[in-house]
Amino acid sequence: MIYRSPLPDIEIPDVTLTDYVIGGAERYGDKPALVDAVTGETITYAGLRSSVYATAAGLDVGPGDVVGLMSHNQPRWAVAAHAVIATGAAVTPVNPVFTAAEITKQLTAAKAKLLIAAEEVAGKAREAFGTVLTISDLPTGGTRPLPRRDPATTVAVLPFSSGTTGTAKGVRLTHRNLVANLAQTRVGWPIGPADVQAAVLPFFHIYGHTIVLNSGLLGGATVVTMPRFELGRYLRTLAEHRVTRAYFAPPMVLTLATAPEVEDYDLSSLRYALSGAAPLDVEVTERAEQRLGCLIRQGYGMTEASPGTHQVYDDAFTTTPPGSVGRLSPNTEARLVKPGTDEDVAAGETGELLIRGPQVMAGYLDNPEATAATVTGGWLHTGDLARVDGEGVFWIVDRLKELIKYKGYQVAPAELESVLLTHPAVLDVAVVGVPHTEGGEAPKAFVVTSRPVEAADLMAFVAERVAPYKKVRFVEFVAEIPKSPTGKILRRLLK
Repeated sequence: MIYRSPLPDIEIPDVTLTDYVIGGAERYGDKPALVDAVTGETITYAGLRSSVYATAAGLDVGPGDVVGLMSHNQPRWAVAAHAVIATGAAVTPVNPVFTAAEITKQLTAAKAKLLIAAEEVAGKAREAFGTVLTISDLPTGGTRPLPRRDPATTVAVLPFSSGTTGTAKGVRLTHRNLVANLAQTRVGWPIGPADVQAAVLPFFHIYGHTIVLNSGLLGGATVVTMPRFELGRYLRTLAEHRVTRAYFAPPMVLTLATAPEVEDYDLSSLRYALSGAAPLDVEVTERAEQRLGCLIRQGYGMTEASPGTHQVYDDAFTTTPPGSVGRLSPNTEARLVKPGTDEDVAAGETGELLIRGPQVMAGYLDNPEATAATVTGGWLHTGDLARVDGEGVFWIVDRLKELIKYKGYQVAPAELESVLLTHPAVLDVAVVGVPHTEGGEAPKAFVVTSRPVEAADLMAFVAERVAPYKKVRFVEFVAEIPKSPTGKILRRLLK
């Protein structure tokens, strides 16, 4: 049983990502494309287009190369990313809170030739990867001609995702994948020059990169960048810049639902608010909506789908039930199957969500086994359990995958288990996600030890070796880890 979007299929432009997003930017002239909420730095559409192509011509990279980009959200992030992409190289976005070891691991796996970094993290960048160019030192006077690329086969962005389980893998997203997803989502979300988008969700995450940054630039909106979510600054930004579209992760919604300061700001410009990256509690959503004076709806996607597959269309905000993830985007098909099989479930039943469409990745980098396990017959296995009602509205019910979603970030249990097993007192360990008020879900470690050790010591041991969002938040000591006859950890028993 194949489910399809109620919207008609569209033609996917046969162009590169950068040409699609900013190729026609000159028509907006001196209209601000990007404004930084902290520094006030502003880049106009005409300036963005000229800067991107001049920088691209001055970069010593080209087709087949990979360039790391490590920075908080700022206007020049867009210049750096699109300049690299315009050369025919691929960008691999790096979380700036990563440790030096984590940076090295990603860039080594990506076979990166160069790392572009914000000044604030340049020291750590050089420690992790010798060849570093700061964003403020991007070349601006290049004149070399840029190569032609095949959008269908050339990788534009190489984010790293843990997929449904395991350690992070490079996700090969082609120009066509990303252009397709922008064209698809634009049908339901017709962003235009009158819109102002709040960009606090990180651009190094595919949600921030495609849904916030590039969707805004494609539509001629003004994208207001913020380095991180700080409630007071965020509310001032919404009010002062008259933001029309806001994008949330669930912890932001919880803060907005409970913070009394929200009522001190004029947020009447807000027309649409979207939450993604993790499930959103309906009661919390309704409380936040009352404070914001704006409906909040959810979307759905994953890195391997560029990322969007489901959306609540603008004209369906008031009629789509809260708690759902809306309907399929154009050119997107879905199936619900019994987990571990290719057998469709009956109408109305819950099954694993499979996705097919032009936004589905070209595969994992240098990992054909993982690719073959994740995409079968053109269908992307999401690892999420879903149901669909008679109106074509989808609901995410639970996760099959072992990933933990802390504040919307993927945390792979296997990575934390590997770190803990290097501790001299740890004999065996299993990590699962447990409910967490601030993060939605957080890692908890069940540990078998050879000698007494404090839980705080184990948590500190992990914290020294991983990015802050990956930290183990709880430890429980057990006599043994429950496993199947084949040695697979039975995480549901631990939960």
